[in-house]
Amino acid sequence: MAEEAPKQSCYLLDLPWEDVLVPHVFCYFTLQQLVRLRRVSRDFYKIMQICLSKRKTFEISGTKTKISKEAFCYILKDNEVLQNLSLENCSHWLTDGDVLPVISQNHHLRRLVMAGCSKLTHHTLIAMALNCDHLQHVSLAHCEWVDNLSLRTFIHRCRDLLTLDLTACRQVDSDTICYLAMKHQNLKSVSLASNGNVTDESVEEMAKNCRNLERLDISSCLRVGNQAIRTLAEYCPKLRCLKVKHCSYVTDWSLEVLRQHNVLVDVDPPLPVGYYPDVMVMGPILNAQI
Repeated sequence: MAEEAPKQSCYLLDLPWEDVLVPHVFCYFTLQQLVRLRRVSRDFYKIMQICLSKRKTFEISGTKTKISKEAFCYILKDNEVLQNLSLENCSHWLTDGDVLPVISQNHHLRRLVMAGCSKLTHHTLIAMALNCDHLQHVSLAHCEWVDNLSLRTFIHRCRDLLTLDLTACRQVDSDTICYLAMKHQNLKSVSLASNGNVTDESVEEMAKNCRNLERLDISSCLRVGNQAIRTLAEYCPKLRCLKVKHCSYVTDWSLEVLRQHNVLVDVDPPLPVGYYPDVMVMGPILNAQI
């Protein structure tokens, strides 16, 4: 009887790294899992370095998840193919010195979220304009360092913008918003919330130029009134969501037109006259005194 051939052991890392494991196996692992796998062995450390350098998304899931400055720099130091970069969970320590090297070597970014990154400066916005001119989705919410000059440079260079969040960017004035509307007529979603510089003129310019607008947030923009809302109703047939809460000069007279076109408005319509469901109706009072 012929002897059986000895069984050969086959290990995961015996498979081709860059042709099989990186694009077809480890691409399904989360960023946290890839970082942990570096500790398994020297070979795992090497292949995880390749995975991190070829990863197209950097986004830490979970609002409670934090990442240190050292880990951030280590993970992204060799990456030149990022398309999606979310920095919200780095906002408490992130500075220009940390993010500029990442932006300068990733020219294919499509989505960039920097909401709440208060320690950055206009230098980061200028770097985005010079190096990432294919950006489509950008959030600068609560970045009060955004000024008119750097934002105009960004608007001029990045021609593919579809969504832009400028919530609480209080330095941005009405003229810059009008410039944004003229340069980016394909915008679909814009937030200008909590900015006292937003006026009827800037919202009307947005409406007349950005006919594909689907979502607009102008909540807490105290200088916006009914005229701007009526202009939105007239020029933006694709509008689906409008936020106007705390806009004192916007009344139901203008909002009703949008509701008739099935636009979702974050302000409830007034109750019908004589309808007060929370008021208890009392019966006739009888005088029982003798």
